[in-house]
Amino acid sequence: MKWKTADGGWNPYLAGALLGILAIVSVCATTQLLGKSTYLGASTTFVRAAGLLERTVAGEHVSLNEYFTKEKVRVDWQFMLVCGIFLGALISSLSDKSFKLESVPPTWEKRFGPSIGKRAVGAFLGGIVAMVGARMADGCPSGHGLSGMMQLSVSSFVALAMFFCVGVIVAAIVYGRRAS
Repeated sequence: MKWKTADGGWNPYLAGALLGILAIVSVCATTQLLGKSTYLGASTTFVRAAGLLERTVAGEHVSLNEYFTKEKVRVDWQFMLVCGIFLGALISSLSDKSFKLESVPPTWEKRFGPSIGKRAVGAFLGGIVAMVGARMADGCPSGHGLSGMMQLSVSSFVALAMFFCVGVIVAAIVYGRRAS
């Protein structure tokens, strides 16, 4: 098995196997440390980060907000995991010299042009839609896909199928392609 693909990225089978090992290790480690199983996921971390930011401006609102009370605004191991994912991706892209701020992906450029600002606005709005969907589904695609599937959760099978189906439909609309 080759460790890298032709474009210099990691072999997806290797990356998938390592991610599976990480999921298992995280369950074992959190069970030992916290006394309960905690699974991988990221969307709650973004909600907590919003709560931390809002607390600096309107602390009383955060403490009285039912949603923030339920989700417990704090920095925990999952919060640090998300920070590590960001830093790891940044270090990786800097080390293989693939980090670029001056261009957009070729597929985006072909459909929408070379504007970095338009790409940033699209990514920001897409992130908002994804986060609202993740909260409505009570978990993000990574949480349902990794942790939920690992538990053989029926709701995760349904959620993941919906993520893929809607993703295909949105890609067809945005990029103007027909499914083949």
